Amino acid sequence: MRAVLALLFYSLASPALAIVGGAPEAPTAPRSTVMIVGSGGTFCTGTAVARDLVLTAAHCVLPGAVYKLIEFDRQHQPILLDTGEIARHPLFNLQTLFAHRATADVALIRMRAPLPAAIAPTRLAAPRVPPSPGDHYSVLGYGLAVRGDDRTSGTLRRADLVATGKPGNLQIRLVDPATNGESPGLGACTGDSGAPVFAGGSSAEIIGVVSWSTGPKLSGGCGGLTGVTPLVLYKEWILQTARRMGSPLAP
Repeated sequence: MRAVLALLFYSLASPALAIVGGAPEAPTAPRSTVMIVGSGGTFCTGTAVARDLVLTAAHCVLPGAVYKLIEFDRQHQPILLDTGEIARHPLFNLQTLFAHRATADVALIRMRAPLPAAIAPTRLAAPRVPPSPGDHYSVLGYGLAVRGDDRTSGTLRRADLVATGKPGNLQIRLVDPATNGESPGLGACTGDSGAPVFAGGSSAEIIGVVSWSTGPKLSGGCGGLTGVTPLVLYKEWILQTARRMGSPLAP
């Protein structure tokens, strides 16, 4: 965990883009997006859905590690926030995720204390018309701007992307409309896993979380496809788990 903090301090002192492709910086107040770090050196993004609950990807909070949230004081110095119970969807399969196939890649984190006032929880989206190619979505994340360069993380950025392929309730694949995944463009990268996905440019209701990314032309890396796990099939599990944790959410 000390190594993660040292890296974070370094990245905050360096130019940071987050989300590859030169995405613009996202508004930070009010905001619901948070940073998650793990004792194994992992780094992800999550979304506050209640005063003490954070939604993220299941692969961001695997067993065997300690996870904390990062918040900033008035001098913009990072503060570690303790997490409590972590619930991963019981149908999540890591090997399926590695193959870029659909799986229940969602998890809830219960905080040991309420989140700071600067963080405003967002709502889960109501059921929508099934997605279609060309539909617009926004992704907000703290991840890398340059693949493999951890110094380019730590700033919340926004990418406006469109659905491609055959989007559905199991998985949505997003792409930069300017490049269509054929050359480097906007997209999620390391550290953007678990990031919130909003429909139609809105940031009021979350419709999914980021699960994976590729480079251009389906190569390894970032700046090609951004794989999203929609919440529509898992919303009831999220609501039931939040109630069990003592923080019921609005349906």
